[in-house]
Amino acid sequence: MIEIDIFFYLGIFLAIVGSIATAWGPNVRDPVIRTLNTEVASIGISLILLSYNHMLALLTLMATTIVITLILFRAITRLEEMGADV
Repeated sequence: MIEIDIFFYLGIFLAIVGSIATAWGPNVRDPVIRTLNTEVASIGISLILLSYNHMLALLTLMATTIVITLILFRAITRLEEMGADV
């Protein structure tokens, strides 16, 4: 059986690395890489919550993925409308 501590510590590591990548991410020009940077942090948070409750982790992953994707696609669309090089 896999220990629950593995999920917790891996989640903390992914949340920290994903947050740093997201803060560093605006220098990246590719929108797909920007989306992946934010997804790493959301997966880390979901793994942390997985050590407490499975349903809470699943709902958090779905909600953060949907919200982050909608915000980033809207921002990319607005930048392209303004003529910025995305």
